[in-house]
Amino acid sequence: MRQSESFDAIVVGSGISGGWAAKELTERGLRVLLLERGRHIEHQKDYVNARKAPWEYTYRAGRNRAMVDSHPVLRRDYPLNEKNLNWWVNEQESPYTEVKRFDWYRGYHLGGRSLTWGRQSYRLSDLDFEANAKDGIAIDWPVRYADIAPWYDHVEKHAGISGSLEKLPQLPDGQFMPAMPLNCAESAAAARIAATFANRRMIPGRVANLTQPLPGRGRCQYRNACALGCPSGSYFSTQASTLPFARATGRLTLKTNAIATDVIYDRVRRRAPGVRVMDAWAYATTQYSRK
Repeated sequence: MRQSESFDAIVVGSGISGGWAAKELTERGLRVLLLERGRHIEHQKDYVNARKAPWEYTYRAGRNRAMVDSHPVLRRDYPLNEKNLNWWVNEQESPYTEVKRFDWYRGYHLGGRSLTWGRQSYRLSDLDFEANAKDGIAIDWPVRYADIAPWYDHVEKHAGISGSLEKLPQLPDGQFMPAMPLNCAESAAAARIAATFANRRMIPGRVANLTQPLPGRGRCQYRNACALGCPSGSYFSTQASTLPFARATGRLTLKTNAIATDVIYDRVRRRAPGVRVMDAWAYATTQYSRK
């Protein structure tokens, strides 16, 4: 096993949480190693189907029997189709045991599910944080909305969340860009709801799609192709949003095809000083240390 250089922090996984951790830690002066078990996906260049029209696919962007047979889990829902099949794990090579049904849609690549998530972004309110204590279920949350609100602000300003300000206690407002307008059918439904039910309303979703540009990212083009990768960076992803900022610090080391097999734990010091990592292709093991 090879010993490698040490870092101030090691982040395992490059999805939404991992990308944020890499950005925040590097911007605060730490030398960070970001590990991703899957392949490298370069923003824009590797979104190979992002600009295709339906007629350019063999199966008109649908699924065939071979896809259904080889993806027994993914076939349960809409993500299984010809357009972004390369985002998903080969379930024949990476099966898992279900004691009872458990839908685990996995992607082994840089950015993880930040490239395939639904982008709906809502704040929890004190109705959520106080629910356990009021209902006598499990344990009380150790925080309340006031503790988390500044961090919601911080994240929303960088990620770019569009939404309308509604002053609903169960759905706190945030640092929103202008909301996406309702389409004709939605506007008609909203009007009927408002006319029929007192104190009821239909509002636009709060979504991590830009309606105004941010540095390095353009506003949403309404192409309905989000799950194929977004060349304009209009939706929030590791590739479009957090990774460029982490790289800009000069303090990020990124390794793909790097499977973290063990977190090393020092019982005397009661801390994790490093991880062991296996190369997904060479099967060689390297130990990375944390200062």
